[in-house]
Amino acid sequence: MDPPLGTASIRVAIDTCSDRYTYDTINGMTQTSPPAAAELAPLAVVTGGSRGIGAATAERLARDGYCVAVHYGSDAAAADTVVARIRRNGGDAFSFRAELNRPEAGHRFWEAYDAAAGDRRGQRLRTMINNAGVTLRGPIEDFTSESLLQQQQINQVAPFLIVQAGLDRLEDGGRIVNVSSGATRIATPDIIGYTMTKSAIDAFTRILAQHLGHRRITVNAVAPGIIDTDMNAGWLRGNPEAVEQVLPQIALGRIGTAAEIADVISFLASDDARYVTGHTIDATGGSRL
Repeated sequence: MDPPLGTASIRVAIDTCSDRYTYDTINGMTQTSPPAAAELAPLAVVTGGSRGIGAATAERLARDGYCVAVHYGSDAAAADTVVARIRRNGGDAFSFRAELNRPEAGHRFWEAYDAAAGDRRGQRLRTMINNAGVTLRGPIEDFTSESLLQQQQINQVAPFLIVQAGLDRLEDGGRIVNVSSGATRIATPDIIGYTMTKSAIDAFTRILAQHLGHRRITVNAVAPGIIDTDMNAGWLRGNPEAVEQVLPQIALGRIGTAAEIADVISFLASDDARYVTGHTIDATGGSRL
């Protein structure tokens, strides 16, 4: 109800992951409007959300209006920093820990999510971002079956199991975005094991898009190129010779940022991408065209 003419009215909306409260202050008296189900902030979960592309994606989705569940594997302090930064900028998020290097990764992941979600536990997810991954460098001669299987479990098997165990949690018309790699297009011998896992993610993306189309769930992937993240820090940061070697191979002439990949993910998670599914978007800056 509108206040009488001549009275002072201030309306302030405060969002949390679980509710949106509206406070009406009329002549110094505050009335609280109960939240409506349709006003709940949509939920997104980001695996490997404590650093790099995952952290940038969590922050971008929070700016887009999501409540973000920030998954991490070991670095609680980094995940807490991401959550704090999101909240400081007016968004909301929570973090949870789950190891992905185990056969039961899917169910354990959602058990940890439920334990951290609190009163948000029963809310359907709008978006799932499969970002977590590891890179073990070396040519084929250096790999053991153990090191190859380690990458496959985290990069390839875990996303499959997480989606499989979480499909009933995802709302119809939702979004799944997988993080692939530009290496699936560009032959890079020293990350052969990593590239194999990401090629599997591309196939997973297409097949899952077909399988979930009847629910209006879109499934896409983004393939980053050389991005300035902790994953690439060992050979990229503080190594001007390496930078000079790769820059001529990139059409845009520079190294990409995690925020730029997060922007692509944000698009794929948005309503603007509602008729895009089964695609892997090249975000390599035009590497080796």
